[in-house]
Amino acid sequence: MVQLSSDDQTLFDAAEAVRAKAYAPYSGFSVGAAILADDGKIYAGCNVENAAYPVGNCAEPSAIAAMLAGGGKRIEKIFVTGPGASPVTPCGGCRQRIREFASAETPIICLGVEGEPLHTTLGELLPHSFGPEFLGR
Repeated sequence: MVQLSSDDQTLFDAAEAVRAKAYAPYSGFSVGAAILADDGKIYAGCNVENAAYPVGNCAEPSAIAAMLAGGGKRIEKIFVTGPGASPVTPCGGCRQRIREFASAETPIICLGVEGEPLHTTLGELLPHSFGPEFLGR
């Protein structure tokens, strides 16, 4: 893996620490996400699978819930980690969930821990997105 900035390394470490706690007995695909929020704190979440597949949680909304519970309101940056060499990017549903609390310019770092990180933005992952401002917020 390439050298990360100290801020990115801190997010990576938080994402990896929580990824180790993921509950993924069905897919075996553990994911961790760490958010740097507008309050300067880091909030992390992991995926939690369920035998009734649709009711599981991805890592990103788990981290968003932790952010909201901890007092954060906006995502400044998010780091997503998972197994393998290919970058582990948020699924479509998670991209929309991130969109609720982030702007198009919000940095997203995606990493398969055996590969190189993908540095992107929410706008690149979810172009022409629908957000709260369309509903008068």
